[in-house]
Amino acid sequence: MAGTSPPDGRQAAQSRQDAARGGRSDPRLGLIVARPFGVPVYVSPYWFLVAAVLVVIYQEDVPQRVGTTVARYLVAALFVVLLYASVLIHELSHTVVAKAFALPVRRILLYPLGGYSEIEEEPPTPGKEFLVSAAGPAMSFALAAVGYGVIELSNLGGIPQILVEQLVLANVLVGVFNLLPGLPLDGGRILRAGIWKVTGKPSQATLAAAWAGRVIAILLIGFALTALGSRVSLTANGALWLVIIAVFMWLSAGQAIRSAKVRERLPKLQARALARRAIPIPPSLPLSEAIRRADLAQARALVVVDHESNPIAIVNESAVMATPEQRRPWVEVGTLARTLDPGMVLSADLSGLELIEAVQRAPASEYLLIEPSGQVYGVLAAADLDHAFATA
Repeated sequence: MAGTSPPDGRQAAQSRQDAARGGRSDPRLGLIVARPFGVPVYVSPYWFLVAAVLVVIYQEDVPQRVGTTVARYLVAALFVVLLYASVLIHELSHTVVAKAFALPVRRILLYPLGGYSEIEEEPPTPGKEFLVSAAGPAMSFALAAVGYGVIELSNLGGIPQILVEQLVLANVLVGVFNLLPGLPLDGGRILRAGIWKVTGKPSQATLAAAWAGRVIAILLIGFALTALGSRVSLTANGALWLVIIAVFMWLSAGQAIRSAKVRERLPKLQARALARRAIPIPPSLPLSEAIRRADLAQARALVVVDHESNPIAIVNESAVMATPEQRRPWVEVGTLARTLDPGMVLSADLSGLELIEAVQRAPASEYLLIEPSGQVYGVLAAADLDHAFATA
């Protein structure tokens, strides 16, 4: 099974963390076997185990004319390698089209059930979404056509003939299966593009395509269970694989549903709406006096300024709360403040995913919000943002 993986807020943040590490590999994902077009291709550690199982299963279907048992195992192993090479080419087609639209691709992962291309940004239009998604199945059919042409125009015979025939069949099946209209399959993203085009609402399109994926998962399980007791030619191994794929589809569709719901919340997150009113104070002011002035002004944040009234730090709310009341007259607010780093100064106009990413780039408890003119608008507390996101 192959496809593309849409980004969510966590993925976007992780992409920037990967870049900050200098593009180093993530050993948790497996081994990097290539970097076509600068995109790392990971092979999951579990792939080797499942590949070995596939070799054992497939060697039983290798024609007896191949020869010895060892020869059949070698043919089966070669077929499995070529099959995943076809999956890689399928995924590279997604990558090429995505890059043509200036969409960064973080990595390609080959895992036991297939592969997927992890695209960092969502295509900006349903048309581009369609083209990126359709590129994979189109490439699988193209590979099948090339293989068929080789069979028709040459006289291969023997093991090469067997391998090409099986690869033609495998690529046709991969192409057809991936066109099923449900996430996480390519057909699900094509369906999403169509619904997005009609409704103009990408989040609703994602939900519809994800639920279609869950329906397909249920149908696959139902087919696998009923086929075993009917005249349909389906082995126990085949039924098991269908059930495994169906479970994976159900879980991936659930992830897409959760991601869509997260995206629906994002527009409700606006820095201006979450800002706390702040008052400027000198760093030498006693904490008790600073709190008194804030209470009079009905402010919930303290911004430390220099002698020219320029903001230089934000008083940490947790540090204030942790200071006993009897000590506050003797504690200068400057000792409880964090110096303003560039990443802690945000535009008051930020909202949605841009706001989340800005906060993730520079983790802090408070951020200074400024107007486009440069004037201080207020202070954004990370706790307020977390609460708003959880309750949106």
